[in-house]
Amino acid sequence: MESIQAIKQRFGIIGNNPKLNRAVEKAIQVAPTDISVLVTGESGVGKESIPKIIHSLSHRKHGKSIAVNCGAIPEGTIDSELFGHEKGAFTGATQTRSGYFEVADGGTIFLDEVGELPLTTQVRLLRVLENGEFIKVGSSKMQKTDVRIVAATNVNMFEAIKKGRFREDLYYRLSTVEILLPPLRERKEDIHLLFRKFSSDFATKYKMPTIRLEDTAIALLEKYRWNGNIRQLRNVAEQISVLEQNRGIDVPTLHGYLPNIGTNLPAIISKEKKESDFSNEREILYKVLFDMKGDLNDLKKLTMELMQHGDSKQVQKDNEGLIQKIYKEEEEDLRFESTAANEPAEVLQINAPQLPPKEKEDDKYHFAEEIEEEETLSLHDKELELIKKSLERHRGKRKAAAEELGISERTLYRKIKQYDL
Repeated sequence: MESIQAIKQRFGIIGNNPKLNRAVEKAIQVAPTDISVLVTGESGVGKESIPKIIHSLSHRKHGKSIAVNCGAIPEGTIDSELFGHEKGAFTGATQTRSGYFEVADGGTIFLDEVGELPLTTQVRLLRVLENGEFIKVGSSKMQKTDVRIVAATNVNMFEAIKKGRFREDLYYRLSTVEILLPPLRERKEDIHLLFRKFSSDFATKYKMPTIRLEDTAIALLEKYRWNGNIRQLRNVAEQISVLEQNRGIDVPTLHGYLPNIGTNLPAIISKEKKESDFSNEREILYKVLFDMKGDLNDLKKLTMELMQHGDSKQVQKDNEGLIQKIYKEEEEDLRFESTAANEPAEVLQINAPQLPPKEKEDDKYHFAEEIEEEETLSLHDKELELIKKSLERHRGKRKAAAEELGISERTLYRKIKQYDL
């Protein structure tokens, strides 16, 4: 068996991080078997190297090795790509086609971004893993295949299972052995090594001197978060190699090639917390709606009592608790209105308000209930006359006038503005 260092050199894997070495070691150990392997890690960490190691060290090394990017194939054609189709199976199927599982019989299939597979395709894949059987699209004939499946994903599979996007039974069949590749930010000792390798490669490719980093620039390089991992580091090395005339790179120069450096410091952000925050907001909204419904029911009850009883003060006394519950924020509203009108807030102190008006016609109706119709004046004129008399009697004190009229101070305030008193 080849050593870890020999395998890394053979497949161009750079670095001596313990987690990286452990991942390579596991790949070497499982290669001679037919165990299904799931390679996990963030995008850009180099997951495609592990299937190459496994295939080349297995007894299938003389068979075909096919890499399939599951996220790049449209959902409508992925079953045909993987399992093949019969002529006339769908529009455009002008001839019979062999799928990857048929072509790779006796070899290895690498399913990259396996977490993006549609649920219907996951069912077909599970059958292949269980007994090596599959059916072409548009066919009724069962076919057998002998392939070794190595899958890779950068998504949290447990979250995908929880949300119903990935089958739990398929996950456990794929991840008989799971190999985790660490992100670049956890391999700080390897960052400069990788950068030097990329710089050397690009210097050869573009026929120019190799760029060199100053010590302070190396420190910045290792401190950066590298959300895009090795792929992003390689991209930065290529940009600098091509664009910079001065081959000695200092901190200001390197800083210009590192996007959003202020927001790329290490941070722990819980996706669960974001989702739970949304869930909490939804629950709060439901509670507010239910409370509003309860308040409306209380208003209906209070309105009915006012309609049935002429004595509004007695209704107010009997329903004091209910009124306080409904209008506990009324005082703040009135104080705000008082301030806007440049009047002292104490003049508008609330005292167990009565039912607030929903519309102007409602107010007229309540006043009509309060007033004995001794004269043939219109409701409008009678209402205006009573408000004027009450305000004059109490020298403009709205609280006392509202109590006498049997209405809320807010209603009285609206009437004063309405009639321009």
